[in-house]
Amino acid sequence: VQLQASGGGLVQAGGSLRLSCAASGRTFRTYLTGWFRQVPGKEREFVASIKWNTGKTYYADSVKGRFTISRDNAKNTVSLEMNGLKPEDTAVYYCAAASRTTFPTTRSNYDDWGQGTQVTVSS
Repeated sequence: VQLQASGGGLVQAGGSLRLSCAASGRTFRTYLTGWFRQVPGKEREFVASIKWNTGKTYYADSVKGRFTISRDNAKNTVSLEMNGLKPEDTAVYYCAAASRTTFPTTRSNYDDWGQGTQVTVSS
């Protein structure tokens, strides 16, 4: 599966951004899509994920209530709506796909990764 992330940018604290992840290729093998983020010197961390068949969603505690993940099955896209952004949300955001629905918050569960998109939140 090939993943293409877009939508990053620079925003002031309290602002909003919407990230999109378009999937192509063998998408029928994708059962779970997630967003992770990484800052220099730190490990890539889980942000949110969604199961394609049920729409069940998972969120990191740090983004609950502010971020919303959604999917468009017809377009094979997953979006991450980010509201109330904080400077600590600044990171490179990656979308990822998994052929398994177990461990939806675990980075090692994901098989395919898109290129990152930079999100910068100024204070």
